[in-house]
Amino acid sequence: MLRTLCLVLALLAGLAVPGAPWSVAPAAAQQTVGEIDYAAWEKIAERAEDAIEAGRASTPALEALREELTTWRQRFLDAQDINQNAIETVQNQLDALGPAPETGESPEIARQREQLNARLADLRAPVKRAEAAHSRADGLIKGIDRIIRDRQTQELLELGPSPLNPVHWGAGLAALYDTAAQIRQEVLAAWDNPVQRSESQEDLPAIIVLLLGGILLLARGRRWSRRLMARVLQGPPGPGRWLLAFLVSLGELVLPLAGALLVIQSLFATELLGVRGEQLLTTLRPAIFIFLLARWLALRIFPQHELRTAPLRLEPADRAAGRIYGGALGLVIAAFYLLDRVGAFAGWSAAASNVVVFPVMVVAGLLLWRLSRLLIIHSHAADAPDHDDTYRDRGARLLARALTVLAVVAPLLAAAGYFSAAERLLLPSLLSLELLAALLVLQRVVTELYVLLTGNREGAAESLVPVLIGAILVILSGPIFALIWGARVADLTELWTTFTEGVQLGETRISPAVFLTFALVFAMGFVITRMVQGALRNTVLPKTKIDPGGRTAIVSGTGYVGVFLAAIIAITSAGIDLSSLAIVAGALSVGIGFGLQNIVSNFVSGIILLIERPISEGDWIEVGGKHGYVKDISVRSTRIETFDRTDVIVPNADFVSGTVTNYTRGNTVGRVIVGVGVAYGTDTRKVEKILQEVAEDHPLVLANPAPYVVFMAFGPDSLQFEIRAILRDVNWVLNVHSDMNHEIARRFAEAGIEIPFVQRDIWLRNPEALSGLRGAAAGAGTDSEPAASMIAKEDLPGEAPDSDGGDQ
Repeated sequence: MLRTLCLVLALLAGLAVPGAPWSVAPAAAQQTVGEIDYAAWEKIAERAEDAIEAGRASTPALEALREELTTWRQRFLDAQDINQNAIETVQNQLDALGPAPETGESPEIARQREQLNARLADLRAPVKRAEAAHSRADGLIKGIDRIIRDRQTQELLELGPSPLNPVHWGAGLAALYDTAAQIRQEVLAAWDNPVQRSESQEDLPAIIVLLLGGILLLARGRRWSRRLMARVLQGPPGPGRWLLAFLVSLGELVLPLAGALLVIQSLFATELLGVRGEQLLTTLRPAIFIFLLARWLALRIFPQHELRTAPLRLEPADRAAGRIYGGALGLVIAAFYLLDRVGAFAGWSAAASNVVVFPVMVVAGLLLWRLSRLLIIHSHAADAPDHDDTYRDRGARLLARALTVLAVVAPLLAAAGYFSAAERLLLPSLLSLELLAALLVLQRVVTELYVLLTGNREGAAESLVPVLIGAILVILSGPIFALIWGARVADLTELWTTFTEGVQLGETRISPAVFLTFALVFAMGFVITRMVQGALRNTVLPKTKIDPGGRTAIVSGTGYVGVFLAAIIAITSAGIDLSSLAIVAGALSVGIGFGLQNIVSNFVSGIILLIERPISEGDWIEVGGKHGYVKDISVRSTRIETFDRTDVIVPNADFVSGTVTNYTRGNTVGRVIVGVGVAYGTDTRKVEKILQEVAEDHPLVLANPAPYVVFMAFGPDSLQFEIRAILRDVNWVLNVHSDMNHEIARRFAEAGIEIPFVQRDIWLRNPEALSGLRGAAAGAGTDSEPAASMIAKEDLPGEAPDSDGGDQ
């Protein structure tokens, strides 16, 4: 487990590490469908069944056996696709013959049916055999996985020797001393050999060059890179400058690593190292890379100079501490890896290994605790009133709490003797921190690239493209996180195999390849549909005499038909057989029909609107008491902009089942009615003449049909007249109404015609009570007004007023 976790970062760098647990032989990928040796398979299957039944084979042996079974399972899966064309052809012939009649059929047809059935059985036989073998191999693989998982669980809960027991301290020190002594003894023995000493002396110039070059790069390489990066960052900040500085900063990783590799190669060139020495130097390569990578990531997460968009909001002193902690964290991970590999080839006992590794584990706990303090400081800065709390801030707070708990729990478990459990908690946490840091750096690179291409820095943080790329990076890092936390490569390959095989629905297997085929074909059809719509909208339809509403209907209908055809063609191209899903689809359609009946009703109504076109975009309509202009007609609803500039979304079913008034359908001609009242005693013919002139003089009033004036009624307060005129454009009805009112007021004033206002007579019943109430109120010294019954004349129809009337 520890070895697998420590090699993950070396995997990221592409280093060739001998014995890496992720090295999976691509045998399954190289198999071709052909004749399968079922006799050989039977022997392997029996051997696997015996190993699973006994449960005594070592874990590496089980892993090797599982890999072999995986190869066979892939061959059986490929064999299930053979003879598919022939099977389909024979099945179609049988379908053409139809079911055998109960009353018998002609001998020739019966003989042909029998031959086809026999041919179909022969074609399906290897497929059925491959399916059975595939099921057996899959069961054996699951049995091996179960045994390995049980062993891992048992190892996790195993109580080992405590590193705090003084009895084991001597074993730990002795292990370190014996390993160093063995390496020293190997070097001395090689030096005492005249042949080896002579060869080493001959290669001395090359060794010195390699050694000096390596020391130079180790000592000055990082400084060179930092100086060049500082020069690049001089000047106005920008995405291009930052990306160039980022590339230069890789020198802080590459140059020291190259120096270390040169030093190691110079030691190899001496040819004085024995087996232990060569193993140690081989182990040093990935260990040095792990340390340098962790230090480089710490410099990116806790930058010294470029602070404009630093990942964490920290003060300069806290960032300096973060750089130190990050580099020390890489040193701890490298120490874990180095001690684990040295202990493996040197044969250290469990007690000795625990004693040697425990101080490193305590240091790792301290570093995690200090890093959690920095995350808490960052989260406190995020709590400022002028800062919005984001998911990253909440994740930082949660991560800080987890690291604090882990920094205490892991060393305590190791001290109690549960060393394996402590390692499985602590080391994956350290590696996960490094991977999270790498994801943050990559996300920053993506953001700067987006800013460089678009020039939009303000919206880069909220833009969809960087967010999607960041999500893809997180998804792609999932397998690495799984390996870090103890998942086996076999587990991941099993998940990938299951994913690529897909699921069986009836006679159709839905796999990622099928899905991708469907998505690509549908996307192509969708793009072609949009291109055709654009050509119709901008090139073809404008040259016709079709009105704008009809053009919109044609373009929308083309879009719906195109999308439908694209879906059908995509389903056919992907090889999805929908006939096997007909019963399920029928059952679902009933429930969906009840649940989505309103949506379906609106959808059908939208299609009816597009075909019949009772309304079009730009029409002035009234529906449900709402007036406005039609702005957009979609499949489900129609958007209306009212006269107060608000949008009203009306379901399409309301247009089909309800009453709709369209004021501008076909043309914009409409009528305006302007009412006015004059005082009793006014010459009605004179009023009629003035109103007729007002109507005829307005430029928007049509001469044919001519406007006319109507004497409507004798009103309670005035004589009621109306102007009725037909307008050229009814959209200006309010303006015309206002203009006529202004003109009527002017002409009536010139002619001395009075426009009366409403008058009412008020009668007081029992007026003597009013004077009595006033006297009582004055005697009580109050300021309250007396209550009186004031009744309008029309409210007392049966009570006649006095002959002398009242105040008007």
